[in-house]
Amino acid sequence: MTDAEREARISLAACYRMVARLGLDDVIYNHISLRVPGEEDAFLLNPYGMLFSEITASSLVKIDTEGRKLAPSPHEANVAAFVIHAAIHKARHDAACVLHAHSDAAVAVSAQPGGLRPLSQFAMWFHERQAFHDYEGVAIDLDEQERLVRDFGTHPVMIMRNHGTLTVGRTPGAAFMLLYYFERAARIQLMMQSSGQPIIEPSPEVCARAANQFWQQQGDILGPGEREWPAFLRLLDREEPGFRD
Repeated sequence: MTDAEREARISLAACYRMVARLGLDDVIYNHISLRVPGEEDAFLLNPYGMLFSEITASSLVKIDTEGRKLAPSPHEANVAAFVIHAAIHKARHDAACVLHAHSDAAVAVSAQPGGLRPLSQFAMWFHERQAFHDYEGVAIDLDEQERLVRDFGTHPVMIMRNHGTLTVGRTPGAAFMLLYYFERAARIQLMMQSSGQPIIEPSPEVCARAANQFWQQQGDILGPGEREWPAFLRLLDREEPGFRD
């Protein structure tokens, strides 16, 4: 194993642990995949049947885009789950990490016609940057891959109607922070809608300005995960150091 793969495994295991810590996991389901640095057709994925809170660097399964193991492992990967991930990885070189989640607020918002509305600063990350994919049943059919890629385009997040979300990033930290921001924004939106009070929505011009501030990294703003992810790694090292095993 190269040093680059070892570091990739540690970062991906940390991502699984953080998703679990924030309650954004779904028992043994959902998946986060990461391209192995320097290997175009090699990916790391969780062992099927393990909780996110159990994932370690060594337990991750190394597979190709067809779901075949590339290294010995006592664990099996959820090949059907990789239908989603393989399509996105192959189509987008910026999608080194693909994170799929069924977090509660995101699923609730996924059924709203407009998806996530620009009602909070968290939501501004996704102003005019959210894709939509209609529900087709459990994503196990290969012919859905083409539609997933088409619908996702170049957006950082895709709302899978009545299902969940997909976030992508060049690192697990980036994909995780986009999930975090989306879920926070979705919760706030649902709270506002349930209050029964009128909702003030910023003008399109202000929303566009805020989104550009984030994505163009104006002022001291960095990309998603660049500043936050090292802090999360320190947290895990203090409280769950076994993720590195």
